[in-house]
Amino acid sequence: MGIVGRLSSKVVGSCSRNSYSCFNKSVDSSFSSLTHGIHVFQCPDAVGIVAKLSDCIATRGGNIIAADVFVPHKKHVFYSRTDFVFDPVKWPRLQMDQDFLNLSITFNAMRSVVRVPALDPKYKIAVLASKQNHCLVDTLHGWQDGKLPVDITCVISNHDIDSKTNVMPFLERHGIPYHHLSTTADNKREGEILELVQDTDLLVLARYMQVLSSDFLRRYGKDIINIHHGLLPSFKGGHPAKQAFDAGVKLIGATSHFVTEGLDAGPIIEQMVERVSHRENLQSFVQKSENLEKQCLSKAIRSYCELRVLPFEENKTVVF
Repeated sequence: MGIVGRLSSKVVGSCSRNSYSCFNKSVDSSFSSLTHGIHVFQCPDAVGIVAKLSDCIATRGGNIIAADVFVPHKKHVFYSRTDFVFDPVKWPRLQMDQDFLNLSITFNAMRSVVRVPALDPKYKIAVLASKQNHCLVDTLHGWQDGKLPVDITCVISNHDIDSKTNVMPFLERHGIPYHHLSTTADNKREGEILELVQDTDLLVLARYMQVLSSDFLRRYGKDIINIHHGLLPSFKGGHPAKQAFDAGVKLIGATSHFVTEGLDAGPIIEQMVERVSHRENLQSFVQKSENLEKQCLSKAIRSYCELRVLPFEENKTVVF
């Protein structure tokens, strides 16, 4: 693949063949009146893709402020993520969609997505949780603080939330519907869950300790992000923290990944690690693990909403 073409003259950065990132060292004050857009692109590799992307934005008066390109070795496929600013009066949102559609047709793109955070609806998510609620609480606080650019449509748990916690008052105060659907080995309540989440864009499993069936995955048909309290592919399944503790590991981790039919086998979005020692007991070990889980899940949700995650090969991701 050749990266042929120029970026906007206001972009300052360095470029290499397989991956590059270009950033303005200081954003011009005139940009304050402009609107931020994001475009991601995946297509067969060809000469001139970067030039056409740049021209698409520049001819409408837009300006690229950051860009990343990845071209895997000998795969003949091109990935890019571009941040740009533009004037919505000069480049109306519908025209933008049409322009990028024309570009995707030109290069026979497998994926071309444009998002304008200030104008487009936020991703609607439902959060599924179980007895341990640290990831649920962190997700709710991230949403409240504006760190997660989502709208939470509901919270579903197969364990009733402890009234001694602040979770229920938080949900009631913010008008977030809560549904307690207790499960058994014979009844996972998947039909009821599907009814509650049918209008969402994404499901987040915040330590939801139930395995979703292949039928559920097929019927839902959209992305599901899970947090696994272990550094996959090691310590799959239940009690991975105890598995790791018993194995005497020196690094613990957390893994955010997409849910697929294989148990804890979906494409990995984010992983985080922390060093532990022989001085740890199981309680301190688990506490460190839970802190990693919260950070890892939050980052995965943000990356997804910011269009930083693209599928790569059968079971991998490109994360810009």
